[in-house]
Formats: sequence, C-alpha cells, structure tokens
Amino acid sequence: MMYSFSRCFVNINVCVSPAGDGCGPSVLGPSSGTLSSLDNPRTHPSDTVCEWEITVPRGKRIHFRFALLDLGDSDCQVNYLRLYNGIGSKKTEIVKYCGLDQKVDELIESSGNQVTVQFRSVMHRTGRGFYLSYSTTEQSDLITCLDKGSDFPEAEFSKYCPAGCLTSTEKISGTTPNGYRESSPLCVAAIHAGAVSNAAGGKITVVSSTGIPHYEATLANNVTSTVGILSKNLFTFKTDGCSGTLGLESGGIVDSQLSVSSVWDWNTTAGEHVVWGKSGARLKKPGLPWAPSPSDRQQWLQVDFRREKRITAIVTTGSDRIEYPYFVKAYRVLFSKDGKEWHFYRETNSSQDKIFQGNMDYQDKVRNNFIPPIEARFVRINPTSWEQRIALKLELFGCVPGGKGSYFSVVFSLPDVVLMAVLVPVAVVVLTALILTVACVCHWRNKKKSAEGSYDIPYWDRTVWWKSMKQLLPSKMMETEDSVRYSTPEVSRLAGRSAVPSLHAEPAEYAQPLVSGVTTLGARSTFKPDEGPEPGYSDPDLYDAPIPPDVYHPYAEPLPSSGAEYATPIVVDMGCHLPSKVLNFVGPSSLLTWTDSSQSGGSVYDTPKNANGQTTPTQDLTYQVPQSVPPKPAG
Repeated sequence: MMYSFSRCFVNINVCVSPAGDGCGPSVLGPSSGTLSSLDNPRTHPSDTVCEWEITVPRGKRIHFRFALLDLGDSDCQVNYLRLYNGIGSKKTEIVKYCGLDQKVDELIESSGNQVTVQFRSVMHRTGRGFYLSYSTTEQSDLITCLDKGSDFPEAEFSKYCPAGCLTSTEKISGTTPNGYRESSPLCVAAIHAGAVSNAAGGKITVVSSTGIPHYEATLANNVTSTVGILSKNLFTFKTDGCSGTLGLESGGIVDSQLSVSSVWDWNTTAGEHVVWGKSGARLKKPGLPWAPSPSDRQQWLQVDFRREKRITAIVTTGSDRIEYPYFVKAYRVLFSKDGKEWHFYRETNSSQDKIFQGNMDYQDKVRNNFIPPIEARFVRINPTSWEQRIALKLELFGCVPGGKGSYFSVVFSLPDVVLMAVLVPVAVVVLTALILTVACVCHWRNKKKSAEGSYDIPYWDRTVWWKSMKQLLPSKMMETEDSVRYSTPEVSRLAGRSAVPSLHAEPAEYAQPLVSGVTTLGARSTFKPDEGPEPGYSDPDLYDAPIPPDVYHPYAEPLPSSGAEYATPIVVDMGCHLPSKVLNFVGPSSLLTWTDSSQSGGSVYDTPKNANGQTTPTQDLTYQVPQSVPPKPAG
C-alpha cells in the first residue's frame, strides 16, 4: 500500500501539501499556528500520513485546541491523530484520538517547547478529518479559527486568535465600521478588519451589539466578506492603534510631496491634452487617476510625509471612468526614512516581500493593513499586476510615531458610535435647558427686585419723588444742600396746592401730611380717607378740614390711640403767643402771610364728630397752637 507523506517544520511558514495528499494547508508560527487535514469539512482523503514538528522559544510550553476531530469509523490502529512531547526518536505520546465526531473541549498541553503531531488515514468511508490551533501557554484564552461570534454571549470579551486562520473555508458577512454578522468566524473577521494578521495572529477585543438589516460585502486583507441579511446580533473589534487619514484625500499632502516614475499623457482627436498625473492619485478625487507612461513592474508612486509617520493601512482604487476601466491587481510597498535606503514591506515571521491584494475592478475600494505598522518618512507603491494598464488612487492611514491619531473603523465599534450619536444631542439639549433655566432665574430675580423697589417709580420721576419724600425724613437724614432753613417767625402761604413744601425739622412729633405721588394710607393713618367732598368744603384735599384760600396749614395733630379717626384741628392762639417749638418750612419763593383769626371770618377748624355728626370734643385732646405772624405794616 502506498502512502502519501508530508512533513512540515516550524521554520516553514505555510505548509502546502502535494496534490492528492491528505495533509491540509497549515501555518506554523513561533508562538501560534493552525494545522488541518485536506478538504475539511468534507471527507478527507484516504491513504495519508502527515507529520508536523512544532517548536516555540525555550522555556515555553504549547497547548492545543480542536475545532474539528472526525477521523472516520475504521480501525484506530491505522486511522488516528497523535500528539507527542518532543521531536525525533525521543518523542513521547501525549494523547491519541480516533473515531467519529470527537468532542474535545479541553486544552491539550505539552510538557516542553517541542511537539510532534501525526495524522494517519487508510481506507475509510466517512470522516471530515481534523482542524486544530495551537499557541504558547501564556495565551490561556486561545480559540480556534472556526469559533463564531454567536458562541460567546458576553457583551464584550477578549480572545486570542492563532496564526493561519485564512486556511479556514468559513465565510464572513459584514465590514467595518458597521460590524460583522454574529454567524461569522471571529478570527477570520478580525483579519478582514485589520485587528490581527493572518501570519501572526494575536489578541482581539470583541464587542457584541444588536444586529442590522444588511451586511456589506468588501475585500480587505485578502479576505472577501459576503452580503448578509438581518441578524439578532453583530460584533465589532476594538484596537488601540492609530489609523487616521494622513492627508492625500483631504489635501494635507500637497502635490509637491508626491513623486511618480512617469506620467501618461496624450492628445485626443479633438486636440485636447489628457494628463494622468500624480495629483489624480488622491482617493475620492474626481477625475483621472495617476497612470504611468509604460505599464511595467518598474513604475512607482511615492509619498513624502516630510517627517516620520506611523503608517497602519492603505486603501486603493482604480480609474472611476467607465471608458477607462484600469486598475492595479497587486502591488508591493517600499519605505524609507531618508529617501535613499529603501526596504520592501514583509509580514511578521516571513522572509519574503509581501505582495498585497489589489483591486478586483476599477471602482471598488480595497483595504490592506500593515501589521506590524510601517514607521518611515517616505512610502512607495510599486504595482506588480494590473488590468490593461496601471491606474491608481489611494489613501494612507496612520499617525505620528508614539501617538494615537484619529481612530479608524475598527477602533470605534458600532455601540460606541451609537452611544455617541445619542449622548451628543442629549448633552446639547441638557446644556441648552440649563442655560435657559439660569437666564429665567436671573430675569425673575431682577424682576422681583424691581417689584420690591421704591414703588417701582419710573426713572424720569424719581428726582421729583425723592424731593417730595425728604419732608418725611428727620433732618439728620437729609442732605443739607437741598434744604433751606428759615429763621424768621414769618410763615408764608403757598401760591398753589400743587407743589408740596419740603420740610427740614427735628424728628416729627406728629403725623406728616401725605405727599404728592403717594396715595396709599397706612393701617393707622391719622388722616381721614378720601370719601368725597363734604357739604361746605370747597377744596377736596387730603386734609380733613376746610382751609381758606389764604391760609395753608402744613401740620395736623396726631390722633390718640383710642380717639376719633379724623385729623385734630389746629387752634390759633389769638394772643399771638409763640409756640414752644418753632417750625420752619421750606416752600416756594412766593410766601403768603398768616392772617388773624378775626379776619378769617369765623371758626375755620372743626372738631371730631360722632356718628350723628355732632361735635364731641374730648377733654384729653391737646391742640397745637400755630405760630402767629405780626401784622404786616401798612404801606
């Protein structure tokens, strides 16, 4: 019986078995990798013997996790999968598996840094083979390339993806930033998103959220996602890398920072000069892209950032003219710190220049991530394959070394975007409401202060009002510059009743008359309320006593606490004796002289009346004697 034998070693990055061999594609990295039988999940070929030798750095150990183990229903002596500690003749068996559809949930761990994996299969009718991943034991959260987003119910979690998950045949749906359908394999989606590389694997942080009705199909990092329909949940990835645009599309990089190997130009039959110049190489810029004059592998487009940048991704497209459907299918990337010494970009654990997957048509965008990132001032794009002729537009992403730029799509997961979309309007509304509330409170307080002011008198009336109010205040509270003291015993009559004299006196012993402009009477006012003119009254003034037109009495006697509520009349001393206190009056310049009671024509004062209108003087009333005035000399 003839057996097909294949051996892979850790220093070989990808093992590709000969045609007809049952050993599937495998990636053996120094810290993680994947191994598989051929054609899984379909039935694996018969008559196969495969062996892999894995070595990790000294002092470390290896553990394995199975995604698929279905070796058929034949004899376990000739159909099995074995794991050994060590390599060569000194290896010792760790575990042996055989049979149909084995479930191995636990991690299988080695005792040292070297392991041998053996797979043997003879004639069998069923069995899909095996698919496993491995890593060093530090990565306790190792998963397989077949684990899906729906396998983990947590809202956010971290896992470790092994290298080589593009060996999986599983499909993904979705893209960044919208997210991936929950049925997509996590590690394949992580490669598509640029969260990890296929060559090295790595740690991923996953965020789950509510699904969307439609998932887009895009090409990125050699992975083509498919269109997906509505799902209950989706997932996205978080990274802490820098992935902001570096200025080609926005114009931050000017034309003088672009260099090209050559430019294609030509004249139309109408005499128009058409140039496919370097300025057209900006992504999303309308018009013709850059195209070199000859289309060969020596052509390039160069970007000078003028200082060192950390470059993490590139997006390319071809011509957007349907009459010129040109685009680049594949390209290499070179970089330099000084513009003289150039290096081809290579993946981790690889000694070969990386050929990047380009566009599949002339209009769709294709993204490739640099893992690890490039740190350089100069970057060159060197097309290696194209459709009809080279035509290229691009944008580069990254940041300044040591810093973090604007996050690219994988940085802001969809829940973060949704949360910001909700919080920003809410914050604006709350801030606006707070400002309006403060404004209303300030307005209310100002209005309240105005209402509590001096009778809310208009500005233009306050001077007159204050002068009128001064007569109610004691002399010590008045400004002397506004007062005129009369020392003469002569008291004059006012020419009219419209102007109220200002008073300068010692603290008043009696109630003061009402002043102009103040119409409200206090609870214990000594003045009779204005109830209309009484019979015989000729002047309905605020004083409750008829006053002859040639006499003006500015004072009224205060009422006793239990007496009548009407003003007390003032009694004139007919002997012209001086009162005990001389009151000085401030008034207009035209003064009228007091007259003798004999000239006044009878009694001009009344006494308090009872309810029947009869005079009822009380014996305890004390009447003020007004100051008499000497008779005016005849002249």
